[in-house]
Amino acid sequence: MRQLPLNVRLHDRARFASFLPGPNAQVMQQLVELSRHQRGGLWWLCGPEGSGKTHLLQALCTAAGEGAQYVPLSELAAYGPAALAEWHGARWLCLDEAGAVIGNGDWERALFAVYRDCDERGASLLVAARAAPPQLSFALPDLASRCAAGLRLTLRALDEDGQLAALRLRAQQRGFDLPDETARYLQRRLPRDMRSLFVVLDELDAAALAAQRRLTVPFIKDVLALRETPGVNAS
Repeated sequence: MRQLPLNVRLHDRARFASFLPGPNAQVMQQLVELSRHQRGGLWWLCGPEGSGKTHLLQALCTAAGEGAQYVPLSELAAYGPAALAEWHGARWLCLDEAGAVIGNGDWERALFAVYRDCDERGASLLVAARAAPPQLSFALPDLASRCAAGLRLTLRALDEDGQLAALRLRAQQRGFDLPDETARYLQRRLPRDMRSLFVVLDELDAAALAAQRRLTVPFIKDVLALRETPGVNAS
């Protein structure tokens, strides 16, 4: 694996098995197949915040192994577009958060160079953003047309029942039970996107371990109250 110019680490729980597909089963299966049988082309993964784009890109890199690279463009932006040349040669290149650089001519020229490199080598280029290419304001028409012609994979947000199932799956993988009452309280109390829910669930698990407590609603109320108090560390 190449030396990254930024501190990118694949999350240890970013696996296909830890992703609750819900309405996105077909999209996940396509990515599973791509991780097993690398083939060329551009794949555009879009969906709302918290729908699982980052999880699936990292899961693909984990499953594909050597030759797969995950790059969050929002973090790479500070290094300038020339930093993208670091990943020329990857067999699977997953560029996350493309919306952070789309619209910037210099960045788009660097992205176009990456696209041509992947195209010439028959590598797989996966790009993720909240919106599909036609809804983004590209600076370079050539890049816009290439992205629009790619295979588009659209994720949908989980409904309330799907969120509950995803929370239970996350808890199971962390080795604890999550009662329905507790999960529903988190849904009512927190933003309704899976990223926010997972972050808080992980924090609550750590707090429960430290306090040797179960994740009951009263305990969660206490932890969240500390979390929202300025200058107080809930952990």
